Amino acid sequence: MQSTVGPRLTATLGLLVLSSAAAWAQSSPIAPVQGQITDAVAGSPLPGAVVRWLEAADAAATTDATGKFTLVRPARGAASHLIINSLGYKADTLTIEATSQAFVRVALRRSVELGEVKIEERAPAYSSLTPTNTQVITSRDLTKSACCNLAESFETNAAVEVSTTDAVSGAKQIQLLGLDGAYSLLTVDNLPALRGLATPYRLSYLSGTWIEGIDIIKGMGSVVNGYESISDQVNVRLKEPEKAERLLFNAYGNDLGKFDLNLNLATPLSAKVSTALLLHSDHLGRRVDRNKDGFLDLPLATQYNVFNKWKYKSGTGIVSELGLGALRETREGGQVDFRQDKPGSFYGTTLSTNRYTGFSKTSYTWPGRPYQSLGLLLSGTSHAFDSGYGIRTYDGTQRTGLATLLFQSVLGTTAHTYRLGLSYLHDNYAEVFKDGFIYPTETTAERYAREHRTRNERVPGAFAEYTYQNAKNLTLVGGLRLDRHNLYGWVLTPRLNVKLDATANTVLRLAAGTGFRTANPIAENSGMLVSSREFVIDYYLRPERAWNVGGSFTQYFTVAGHPATFITDYYHTEFQNQVVADAYSAPTLLQIGNLEPGGRSFSRSLQTEVQFEPVKGLQTKLAYKYLDVRTTYAGELLPKALTPRHRVFANVGYATAFDKWRADLTLQWFGQRPLAHNPGSIGHEHGTGTTTLNYAPRYALLNTQVTRAFKRWEVYVGVENLTNYRQPDPIMGAYAPFGPTFDAAMIWGPTYGRLTYAGLRFKIE
Repeated sequence: MQSTVGPRLTATLGLLVLSSAAAWAQSSPIAPVQGQITDAVAGSPLPGAVVRWLEAADAAATTDATGKFTLVRPARGAASHLIINSLGYKADTLTIEATSQAFVRVALRRSVELGEVKIEERAPAYSSLTPTNTQVITSRDLTKSACCNLAESFETNAAVEVSTTDAVSGAKQIQLLGLDGAYSLLTVDNLPALRGLATPYRLSYLSGTWIEGIDIIKGMGSVVNGYESISDQVNVRLKEPEKAERLLFNAYGNDLGKFDLNLNLATPLSAKVSTALLLHSDHLGRRVDRNKDGFLDLPLATQYNVFNKWKYKSGTGIVSELGLGALRETREGGQVDFRQDKPGSFYGTTLSTNRYTGFSKTSYTWPGRPYQSLGLLLSGTSHAFDSGYGIRTYDGTQRTGLATLLFQSVLGTTAHTYRLGLSYLHDNYAEVFKDGFIYPTETTAERYAREHRTRNERVPGAFAEYTYQNAKNLTLVGGLRLDRHNLYGWVLTPRLNVKLDATANTVLRLAAGTGFRTANPIAENSGMLVSSREFVIDYYLRPERAWNVGGSFTQYFTVAGHPATFITDYYHTEFQNQVVADAYSAPTLLQIGNLEPGGRSFSRSLQTEVQFEPVKGLQTKLAYKYLDVRTTYAGELLPKALTPRHRVFANVGYATAFDKWRADLTLQWFGQRPLAHNPGSIGHEHGTGTTTLNYAPRYALLNTQVTRAFKRWEVYVGVENLTNYRQPDPIMGAYAPFGPTFDAAMIWGPTYGRLTYAGLRFKIE
């Protein structure tokens, strides 16, 4: 059994640090200086003004939308000098006594009037402010590729790999830190979303034009978002009604016959209320079989997707958001001659999905206390689908409700903040999986139980998170949550993140914590449904538990006077239990069960990346990733199938003045990856060591796009897989899809070759 002393020691030390820091904070209740900065003539508040101490320049704050700020005092027992700066205004200095002036008001006078300023420099992709290792994909980054949906939003990013689950259904999944996307906590506007039965196709459920930005957080995230994050968190930020374009229209088409249409509308209805309507539709109606194996390269598909977002700001501390969404999608794949409305002897896959979502977020911030707030977060989802894979049928329904009550304040000063909360999760699952296999020994009741899977999860929980910032170079975030699962009992989730600014340009981070999740074995292995393998699922599957420990080193520097970033990170994920899908041990079976006693399952991820601008307008990214992902299968520790050990990434982007022309070129090189069976024979060599496993070859992909921008229009053209590389014979046994050798799930490379596309965007700010 793998020792857990290291992770337990890490958690214990983290909790001791939290306890001592909290005690120190309570014994030092120095009130911070608060105030408001206004325009001396108009009397209106000045957001974005910088307030800092003359005696401690590292301690600074920025005024909010109402011109208010809160700043920790630099020292006790002496007067200090407060310096206020705001663009276009004369700077001012105040003397603040140690025992007085808890709230100050400063009116700044204008200096010389400034004309319009266009900011050309871009913020670093890796944040220097967050305690977690966070990479930001901006809305500008999303225009470097087609980005019709979330799956395509990561094409110019080195951290996330998007792979196809099989050669028929068109489903895609992300991979982070060497683990499948099911282990990534996906949140939308910091609310858990697109989880459970939505996992196989969730990357197509968010349009790229809806997204303002994406935060990729490696390691353990906040306990506020729940206990399910095991390796990382991906937070998608949708466009805000008060900030989004008044109108954005996008049209896209490619040479496979796929078309996308997007329309975003946003408007303020009053000084306090604004709304955004986000519309998306895509359609692929052309039957394409480029490799002439008798199967469609991509399934026929049609999707209609709508999301409506509302925001209310009272001006007196109350902010409320409401969002409602609906989706309808149909897919039809398989052999070229298959028709869903004409059942026959041809193999086909079908999918019909209806999804409805809603959320509300309401917060109240205390007047004069911008650091203290109370929030209520509610969300609900109904996800239902019917699908068929040859003779198999798989239907499912998921109803989810989540409620979180969150309070945030400080301990004495803003150097010590905390968050306390209560949460309740309700998950209702109902799945019907009929694979056509009939066992002579099983009764009718036993067969019904095997084909019908239901699960009701009710999980009340409580959590606390403490943050310490010394206003100079150290940030510590420790969290602990305790949940009561109706099926699995008490769940304790500790997490710790530490950030140290070793120098002004050097940042060190450490992260440790645990994750807990309930697996959905059929949905998370849906790619294997497109094969002749029989699913054999253990009756009792325990929840998955894992430790994740890692850290990063970030160095900011300059190249030819332009900003550059170097970052390297390493993360180790060790499972105490995992629901393992074993495709190694028997070529005709997919055996799904708990990690065997004495077995191990782990992922080690090392990534090094450099981003720099050698000349103005030329952005360059270079990255290397090493993955060591292994699991015990039938007593033998083997590498995870279809996961490459080595990956190289390079992206070069150039933009002319005022972004009139933009061009991007992306190279991805993948090393060898193991296959679960030998394609040249019915059997394979499991049990004779890793050296005899069959491996897919190395290969590289090139993608490019060119954009021409006008005042309100943008026209773009691009090519994916420029060299037209294809996996030979991606579907084993394509000539006999109902036979014992049929397998379309061993996908390691492109299946349809080069893809050419074009599109246009029209925007009114």
